[in-house]
Amino acid sequence: MATGISRLQGKVALVTGAAQGIGRAIAARLASEGAAVAIADIQVEAAERTAQELRAGGAKAIAVKLDVTKLEDATQAADRVEQELGPIDILVNNAGWDKLEPFVNSAPETWDRIIAINYRGVLNCCRAIAPRMQTRSSGKIVSISSDAGRVGSTGEAVYAGCKAAIVGFSKTLARELARNKINVNVVCPGPTETALLREAMAGRQGVLDAMTRGIPLRRIGQPEDLAGAVAFLASPDADYVTGQVISVSGGLTMAG
Repeated sequence: MATGISRLQGKVALVTGAAQGIGRAIAARLASEGAAVAIADIQVEAAERTAQELRAGGAKAIAVKLDVTKLEDATQAADRVEQELGPIDILVNNAGWDKLEPFVNSAPETWDRIIAINYRGVLNCCRAIAPRMQTRSSGKIVSISSDAGRVGSTGEAVYAGCKAAIVGFSKTLARELARNKINVNVVCPGPTETALLREAMAGRQGVLDAMTRGIPLRRIGQPEDLAGAVAFLASPDADYVTGQVISVSGGLTMAG
């Protein structure tokens, strides 16, 4: 989406899980505001398609293979981005995965995968990239949590726990990195039109309708709704904002 604003001109952004969905919308928005963007995803072919689309629109973008569950992958991805685009100014931790089921029916193998992608993935990427930002005394880190981590969500116990952990981790990291002029913030989506939501709601239109009625703005979120919040936090407009959590949920959750 073109904004006519170039708040991020000259900046380099790495967005995880950016081949599709919310991550793709975030990458497109950052590119539209002038950033060079690394589409980091384990789905390499899809990531390359997204990068090609951004380049076709005049943006500078590359696709980077990244399995966020592995620290060495995060380090190698960061090395490649810095070689091809330059020092990373913006890290967006977006990659995520979930399996909807009651906790008492879930298996440890599922817990391990959810934790590895949703929480350890954030740790790995921050560990690989934050020290590079420290050397330059500059950087923006934005992690995508979820309102499930703030209020809970039926069928998402382990996922909600990971998303709550991201909030606590990010607030602590914000304190530790403030002396290096690095801002760390969190965006919490509410129900958003993604492949995961479509899969979860398949054959359950009544549930989806009830969910929509519970949102004060009376609609399910779109990936672009999240992208705007991330772009703000990644921009100079948010230079004095750190350790904060912003819900983008149409008013479904209103935390004090």
